[in-house]
Amino acid sequence: MFKGLGGLGDMSKMMKAAKDMQDRMQQMQEDMDKIIVTGESGAGLVKASCTAKGELTALDIDPSIFQPSEKEVVEDLILAAIKDAQRRAQDKMQSEMSRITQELGLPADMKLPF
Repeated sequence: MFKGLGGLGDMSKMMKAAKDMQDRMQQMQEDMDKIIVTGESGAGLVKASCTAKGELTALDIDPSIFQPSEKEVVEDLILAAIKDAQRRAQDKMQSEMSRITQELGLPADMKLPF
């Protein structure tokens, strides 16, 4: 009478797997707000920190570079440090995404909606 409904068990497993994946992705997104990466420029004279999502959280500038004649150099160093921090944040996010997709048995090159 219910012939052909044997696949419902598989559907249930798929729904559970999808829910697990959704929960893990949500947790990863929350974790990315807590992970701090630091980029630097000028051999560490300027350091920028941001979350793994790329939100700038701190900027540390060595006072030795504050000379009026060096204004443009300082600005360039600040921008370089921020870009380095953001690149590191993007790398961290990508490595976390790869780790999760691998743990879930998904293809390594699968792009998830983030």
